[in-house]
Amino acid sequence: MRFAITHPMHSHPYNPEMVTGSGIAQVAIAAERAGFDGLGFTDHPAPTQRWLDAGGHDALDPFVAMGFAAAHTTTLRLIPNIVVLPYRNPFIVAKAGATLDLISQGRFTLAVGVGYLKREFAALGVDFDDRAALFEESLHVIRDIWTTDDLTVEGTHFTATGITAHPRPVSRPHPPIWVGGNTAAARSRVAKYAQGWCPFRAPAALAQTARTAALETTEHLKAGVEDLRRRLDDAGRDPGEIDVTFTNDAGGSPGAAGFNADAFLAGAAELERAGVTWIQVTVPGDSLAHAVDTIHSFGRDVIAQQ
Repeated sequence: MRFAITHPMHSHPYNPEMVTGSGIAQVAIAAERAGFDGLGFTDHPAPTQRWLDAGGHDALDPFVAMGFAAAHTTTLRLIPNIVVLPYRNPFIVAKAGATLDLISQGRFTLAVGVGYLKREFAALGVDFDDRAALFEESLHVIRDIWTTDDLTVEGTHFTATGITAHPRPVSRPHPPIWVGGNTAAARSRVAKYAQGWCPFRAPAALAQTARTAALETTEHLKAGVEDLRRRLDDAGRDPGEIDVTFTNDAGGSPGAAGFNADAFLAGAAELERAGVTWIQVTVPGDSLAHAVDTIHSFGRDVIAQQ
């Protein structure tokens, strides 16, 4: 099992220590030393005040922040959580991803989702109702521009002639692509385009807000993994080569007084049997010291005990 964290900006307002260069570097260095395999940042370029007041959170630009983290680490994988792909032109995403993969010596994973915040789409001038079609076409373009010279694209949303975008990513044939979402459509996209699936724990109310399918229990997750494996088999792909990420609620919250490392490890083992290969660990964001201390203790009490 591998473990990743998202940079701990979980609230609005955030702790200002988290957005300094020193704060980002300390979190990244601590995560690498503790044995974490991945670090990412969220993607909200234009959230509404209404969403923030209802429990949303602020965000840094994920590509800029991951580049800074890359400069202070050597093994930590850079995995955004997640890039809302329809927000951006795919040629720009491909260039940012190739650059990050190059300067990190092949440590970038492009984790992407369709998105769900209507007003953020509106602020960015993107048609909310067209986001699924934009998402799929963008995946085509990104994979092709990472692997093809003199590329011509004649799509519904993007048209280009004779494009060659160098330097290429270090990763071959290209950086891994992970697709987020709980729906059958998300799993279908994994089978067609990607190397990983990123479902998330979503009770019915949250699922309705996030415009995805409810996913509350390990049994729900198992059913999704089984469906994904069937789709991969139908596509002639090896399910063993596909990563699955999820969160682990067993044992409580890392950094909290009642956190139980043994229970967390038992929950991680259950998730591994269900097909999970990466666990997203939530680190407290109330202070930089608390975040770093939690990362160290999690590495000692959980990661080192596997």
